[in-house]
Amino acid sequence: MKFQHQQAAHCESGVISSLMRHHGAPMSESMALGLSSALSFAYLPFIKLSGLPLISYRMPPKAIIKGLLAPMAARFRFETFRSPEAGQQRLDALLADGQLVGLQTSVYWLPYFPPNMRFHFNAHNLLVYGKDGDDYLISDPVFEEPVRCASGDLARARFAKGVLAPKGLMYYPQAIDRKAVDAASVVKAIRKTVRNMLAPIPIFGVRGMRTLARRMQALSPTDPRSVDFIGHVVRMQEEIGTGGAGFRFIYAGFLQEAAHLLDKPQLQQMSERLIAIGDGWRAFALKAARMVKGREAVDPAALAAKLREQAQQEESFFRDLKAAVA
Repeated sequence: MKFQHQQAAHCESGVISSLMRHHGAPMSESMALGLSSALSFAYLPFIKLSGLPLISYRMPPKAIIKGLLAPMAARFRFETFRSPEAGQQRLDALLADGQLVGLQTSVYWLPYFPPNMRFHFNAHNLLVYGKDGDDYLISDPVFEEPVRCASGDLARARFAKGVLAPKGLMYYPQAIDRKAVDAASVVKAIRKTVRNMLAPIPIFGVRGMRTLARRMQALSPTDPRSVDFIGHVVRMQEEIGTGGAGFRFIYAGFLQEAAHLLDKPQLQQMSERLIAIGDGWRAFALKAARMVKGREAVDPAALAAKLREQAQQEESFFRDLKAAVA
C-alpha cells in the first residue's frame, strides 16, 4: 500500500492515525486522541523544563499510541537503542522491508523546522516511509507536505539528551486485528477521560488547574521571574505539542464522531461546549502573552482568575459528559 502523507494538528495523534489508516483501519486524528483517553491536565512542579514546572494538557508521550492498542486489538513493537549506529541500522532494515516506522525525536535537531520553532522538546513524533541516498523521507504530521532529513541530523534528533530523552525510540504495528471502532470502546474511553479530569488529586485534571491558579496568584507583579513563569505557562500551552486549546478542539471533533457512532445527539452539544472552553484557553494565552511582551501590565491575579474560570467550566463540562454516557 502506497503511503499517503496527511497533515495533523498534533504529532502523536497525527502519527498514530496515519499508521492506522495505512494498515487498513480508517481513523481520524480526533478519534485517535479520544479513543486513547489522552485529553487531560497536569501541573507537575517536581518535573522541570529549564528550571520551570512541567504543565501538560494531555497524557504522557506514547499514551495516545498505547491507548489505541486495546480498542483496536493491536500489537505494536517498541524498540530503543544504546547507540545511534544501532538505531540507524535497524531503521534502515525496517525501511528495506517496506515498513512504515514511527520515531520519537527532538524538535531542536530537525533542520526542516524553521529556526524560531526549534526548541529542546524530546517527544516529537514523526513517520519515516523511505530513504533516498543519505536522506530519510519523512511524514511529519505538523507539516503540510512530506520532508527530507539527512541521516546525521535524524540521528541527533533521535538520540538527544535531557527530559523525555527518546533513546532512539521507534515503533511500528505487528498486528491490527480490529479495523473499525466500536461503540463500547468509545464509551469506555470517554468514561476514562472523565475520571482523569475529575480525579481527586491536586496536580491532575481540574484540581491541577486550580493548583496552578494558586501558584499564579502568588507571583509578584514586579518580580522579573514572574514574567518568566507566565511565559513558560504560555509556551507549555501553545507551543509544546498542541496545547490547551488545541487538544480541546481535537477532542471536540472526537465527540462529534462519537455522537454519530453512539446515536447520542447530546454529544454534539457537548462538542460545541468544549470548543467554547478551548476558546477560553486561547483567550488566557493571549492575555498572558501580552503581559510577557509588555503590551499589558503584569497581573498574575487576573490570570489566576481566568484559570479558575477555566477549571470551573471544565469541571461542569466533564460532569455533564459523564451523565451523557451513563
